[in-house]
Amino acid sequence: MTSSPAHDFHFYEPAHGHGLPHDPFNAIVGPRPIGWVGSRSADGIDNLAPYSFFNGFNYRPPIVGFASLGWKDSVRNIEATREFTWNLVTRPLAEAMNLSCADVPPDTDEFALAGLEKAASRLIAAPRVAASPVSFECRLAQLVQLQSAAGAAVDSWLVLGEVVGVHIARSALAAGVYDPAATHTVLRAGGPADYFEVVPETRFRMHRPKR
Repeated sequence: MTSSPAHDFHFYEPAHGHGLPHDPFNAIVGPRPIGWVGSRSADGIDNLAPYSFFNGFNYRPPIVGFASLGWKDSVRNIEATREFTWNLVTRPLAEAMNLSCADVPPDTDEFALAGLEKAASRLIAAPRVAASPVSFECRLAQLVQLQSAAGAAVDSWLVLGEVVGVHIARSALAAGVYDPAATHTVLRAGGPADYFEVVPETRFRMHRPKR
């Protein structure tokens, strides 16, 4: 049995503040994949925005989700059209992703703002990032306003989408197996500006125990 090391802990209750130079919560729960979400408004205006609270939640059907802190353009568009794309952020696309998170008016097309070419989806109207090696086409499954343990409404919205179409660059497949190191996937790591890149040198493998 592996022994546990002794630790001197900093403890805090979030309701009373963390007492540190920067809130550690989103750095502890990470690194996380980035929800680079493409959507189109009911008026036909395209939107692209990154969300750091993003992940996958189900295999069959595949379901992904992101949380928006506030009712932002992406949520408004998805509620109206019931569809969106997710686009993988890679190291060559990191700076463009960062540009797309600018606080701009709702009629701004962040694809153009970030200098990104659009690619048409096959099953939905919302566009994809053409340069991204992986994109999901998603249809809205649930839109949920979060609430506290006491039942109070929180100004955060969880968007869950069923993945109905998947685009994968063949260069990201090794003998038919998807390799995130081949795409140099970028992950959000919290803090004011921290990200990590998935590279082959950090890979290690563990197989699940057999029963």
